[in-house]
Amino acid sequence: MKPLLPLEEAQERLIAMAQPLPSEIVPIGDALGRYLAEDVLADRNQPAADMSAMDGYAIRFEDRNGPWQLVGECKAGSPPCPPIQEGQAARIFTGALLPEGADTVVMQENVEPDGNTIVLTSDPSPAKGRHVRFQGGDFEAGDVALKAGIRLNAAALGHAVIAGSGSISVGRSPTVAILSTGDELVAPGSDTKPHQIPASNDVMIAAMLSQLPTQTRSISRIKDDLDSLCEALDSARDCHVIVTIGGASVGDHDLVAPAFQRLGGQTDFWKIAMKPGKPLMAGKLGKSLVLALPGNPGSAFVTATLFLVPLIRYLAGAQEFMPVMQTANTNTVLPATGQRAEFLRAQIDDSGISAFDSQDSAKLSILAAADALLFRPAHSPEQPVGATVSYIAI
Repeated sequence: MKPLLPLEEAQERLIAMAQPLPSEIVPIGDALGRYLAEDVLADRNQPAADMSAMDGYAIRFEDRNGPWQLVGECKAGSPPCPPIQEGQAARIFTGALLPEGADTVVMQENVEPDGNTIVLTSDPSPAKGRHVRFQGGDFEAGDVALKAGIRLNAAALGHAVIAGSGSISVGRSPTVAILSTGDELVAPGSDTKPHQIPASNDVMIAAMLSQLPTQTRSISRIKDDLDSLCEALDSARDCHVIVTIGGASVGDHDLVAPAFQRLGGQTDFWKIAMKPGKPLMAGKLGKSLVLALPGNPGSAFVTATLFLVPLIRYLAGAQEFMPVMQTANTNTVLPATGQRAEFLRAQIDDSGISAFDSQDSAKLSILAAADALLFRPAHSPEQPVGATVSYIAI
């Protein structure tokens, strides 16, 4: 019997089959959630000039004890007010440019105006540069504002704009076809007979992908018929990735592999040393990458987390695309593992991480209650309560 492929090798081989998609330029307002294709360099200094961080009075530090003669008013969005000389001050508002000659701002709460004269009322006296945002204090023109490969969140988009960008280069969004197979599947919300199951896997996988820059196409509830499955696979050849759910094992009605072969697909690997998710298959159908996930919901979710999601991130241009492992102390005894790596549905809180007693991959109730996948490497010894273990947050 051919040995099962180790998990890490399978992940590496899947990524090796792919190439990041070409980049495209999009308006900054359309880039949320996309992966940055190249470094963003600042076109400007921020701040562009010395400006006030407070409402108050701009002074020379040498005159810090006052009193000062009020000679002007500086507003945000206006050119700088006239220079100030010895013993003078200018009324200034947050974001206004500092007048020439000034290097310090006294908060308005710490002074008292008396006609055109201002006196200091609070000790200690202001420190030099207090309440001033100096030119280039955030970043300077030519600095790397954002590094290629990051996912663009709201703060990153704001940073790109303040650095001078109106459009941005991002990786293209992969197109993904999701095919769920099985005679037992019926539409969500339909009345079901004992031999039928509402088709939940395609909804679940599509929801996972909705958090990524993808365009998905659902081809749901394909019957366990070789011709039907071949037709569905063939219709998805224009997609970058074809994901099938169910029918990936070796039973008489598991037809994904035969359909794949009939259409001339090339299998790269099949059957992984992991639990759940052993029947996972990957290959190419023309220019499309094909990933065949198991049909049990727990297995489909785990394999999508470990293979499909990283693949989509990689295609879309992510620098870091694999799941992030964290550590916690186990609240339960963990039995020794065999030749397969295991991912246990679990819950994590301040006390540590607790694996569910049942790990039946058909139980969506357990998956819905879980917020972590507790990782147990192959050939691991039993772990007592309190042992440090790795997990993936979900």
